[in-house]
Amino acid sequence: MAGVTSEDTAYWEGLEHTDEFRQLIRARMRFVLPATAFFLVYYFLLPLANGLAPGFMRTDVIGHINIAYLFALSQFVVAWLLAWFYIRKANNVFDRLAAAVRERAGRGRRAAP
Repeated sequence: MAGVTSEDTAYWEGLEHTDEFRQLIRARMRFVLPATAFFLVYYFLLPLANGLAPGFMRTDVIGHINIAYLFALSQFVVAWLLAWFYIRKANNVFDRLAAAVRERAGRGRRAAP
């Protein structure tokens, strides 16, 4: 890239050691880890319940639609809700923190630790 000096480009090396970056990672992990754990438990609850309580899961609720079918369909709803919660959190928290990281990188080498 002709005409571009190192002062004109963002300085990304070592940025993972900054407070801004660590704060972003902590905030994301505080959401992602519990959400993932919740979804995995919820997801595996269906085959476990089918194996451990088949009579209960075969209970008809509406016509020939039983609890197992409703539980399986609810997993789609839960996945969409988790995605919606993540998007809300990203818009309100993660994007602000990521902007601080980009701003720090944009200051160049002299701003990095």
